[in-house]
Amino acid sequence: MTPTRRTAMLAAAAFVAPAVARAQPRWPDRPVTLVNPYAPGGSTDFSTRLVAARMEAVLGQSVVVEARPGAGTAVANAHVAAQRPDGYTLLMGTTSLAVLPALQPASQPRDPVAAFAPCGPATKSYFVLHVHPDLPARTTAELIAYARANPGKLSWGSSGTGAINHMSFELFRAQTRIDAVHVPYRGGAPALIDLQAGRIQAMFSATQEAGPSMEAGKTRGIAVTAPRAIARLPNLPPIADAVPGYETVFWQGVFAPAGTPAPVVAQIEAALKAATADAGVIERLAGAGIETWPGDAATLRTTLARDVETWTRIIREANIQA
Repeated sequence: MTPTRRTAMLAAAAFVAPAVARAQPRWPDRPVTLVNPYAPGGSTDFSTRLVAARMEAVLGQSVVVEARPGAGTAVANAHVAAQRPDGYTLLMGTTSLAVLPALQPASQPRDPVAAFAPCGPATKSYFVLHVHPDLPARTTAELIAYARANPGKLSWGSSGTGAINHMSFELFRAQTRIDAVHVPYRGGAPALIDLQAGRIQAMFSATQEAGPSMEAGKTRGIAVTAPRAIARLPNLPPIADAVPGYETVFWQGVFAPAGTPAPVVAQIEAALKAATADAGVIERLAGAGIETWPGDAATLRTTLARDVETWTRIIREANIQA
């Protein structure tokens, strides 16, 4: 290569480099929207805002939490999946993302694994299996024995068909082969009221809901859906002690629309890791019975794919209709 030609190529490269930089501005250079699929004021909204605030400090831009509740999270999921894949509209997805494809086949996106780019996990929380105090069962094994001795007589409440506490019951019923009746409610609060009144006999509840009820003696705790005892309720054993392999969890993780550039996904992942490792975030979430969920984008991708497979199988075997 002649000196003249080399000089010309270097000059051309020097001209192109600033042009490429201008074509690919720094991300984020404006506020990011994090869509929460539930109504404001609940535990999911609380944890989403807490994580978003810590992400702001890392990204150097506002992370605005926008609530888009409806259709069991399908409204928010479809909205984010349809946005430009530029990293400025994200979804705080939950376990429900894995339930909807089989429960609501007409809802969008039909295939959440293909529709989203997982950025990283955020939080997870478990459920408490508790019963009305008049029920004689005090352990998981005794509850199973009672249900088998009284087929079709045990009423099991949930916060709605397809809710994760409903799916926790369906998995429990499938693994133990008990005959119990599912009673769906419009939310966890009315179901808990009926459990306390004895109109239903059992249900899975979030720890922050079950805790006060058990402390007041209105319900009795049996076990937790975690694979080990949890900090807030250390005296309750895991269901897995009596039903090997049983575990259900309500998780939250951040997703971007499919096609979002890998460098942007990597920055979101890094911000999430910083948020879930923050001592203040961990402490405040723990007070609500929620754990941070360390991991990376691959962790969330694997979890979503696995849960889609699990819940699709359970929904089809039990013929659950939305």
